[in-house]
Amino acid sequence: MLKSIAKATLLAAALSLPLSMSATKAEEKTDFKVCWSIYVGWMPWGYLQDSGIMKKWADKYGIDVEIVQINDYVESINQYTAGEYDGCSMTNMDALSIPAGGGVDTTALIVGDYSNGNDGIILKDKTELADIKGQTVNLVELSVSHYLLARALDTVGLSERDLTVVNTSDADMIAAYATPDVTSVVTWNPLLSEIEAQPNATKVFDSSGIPGEIIDIMMVNTETLAANPDFGKALVGAWYEVMGLMASGDADALTEMAEASGTDLDGYNAQLATTKMFYTPADAVEFTKSSELPTTMKFVAEFLFDKGILGEGAPSPEFVGISFPDGSTYGDVNNVKLRFDPSFMEMAAQGSL
Repeated sequence: MLKSIAKATLLAAALSLPLSMSATKAEEKTDFKVCWSIYVGWMPWGYLQDSGIMKKWADKYGIDVEIVQINDYVESINQYTAGEYDGCSMTNMDALSIPAGGGVDTTALIVGDYSNGNDGIILKDKTELADIKGQTVNLVELSVSHYLLARALDTVGLSERDLTVVNTSDADMIAAYATPDVTSVVTWNPLLSEIEAQPNATKVFDSSGIPGEIIDIMMVNTETLAANPDFGKALVGAWYEVMGLMASGDADALTEMAEASGTDLDGYNAQLATTKMFYTPADAVEFTKSSELPTTMKFVAEFLFDKGILGEGAPSPEFVGISFPDGSTYGDVNNVKLRFDPSFMEMAAQGSL
């Protein structure tokens, strides 16, 4: 899983973005670009481009949409934030910390999936999460792994003060676990599965314990979407055509995505098994409108504020406003920069695209 590559640079990336940064003022246009990076739930974006499905839907609305793969996840978000792209695949946490925290009004256009076991905590020669107390924990600092650890500790009455976090690159995680000094790691698949297979390893917590909190989304510039609704319609229409292929078990489409992600069909299906994909727009809409989402985003905002990465000079976790489908807002209503708007997914659910 390469979704979190370079997240150790997240703090520097977030703080280097000026608070006033925003994309060029949106206007009506016909050419659009979105970017994505390798991760099980985002492989459909590459397939959309290569299969011609994106072009088919773009042609329907008389526009052009280019889908670009960027190998560095954080860099893809930075480029979106700088206005180089009209949309980008990212987690809910990173959307809040980088573009929204950097002043770029951003909308969750397609809520694609959430991690449901893809991220986890492994202890060496211990079998209970509470045994993590006093240990040194290796993880990619300021990443979703760090967030997972914080949420897991809450469940056993512990906090980060009860242990020591060591920033460890994802590329070094497996080798680090093999050393005698490393007794606890937090990581994601496929690294998680490989480490868990070791005879002295026990997975004591994973993201299925916080379902719906690590969310993978296609985020788009709010002003661009408002000025060009056909852009949103084309993206959503194309996406759910591919979701239909995946839900039906289309071997050709799934194999192409698997190979593009560096695995085979069995490996890709194993990753999908720990990913809660929203194959239908109705399911995605239901999740986005759930009462749990505002609570999740409150947790996320508090985590980001605690780590100093919720926008430059943020005075509290409520610095950035987050709006939800029911009209409610968490945070500053005068600084709403992250919006969960299911209206385009609702159009897909109603067959009106």
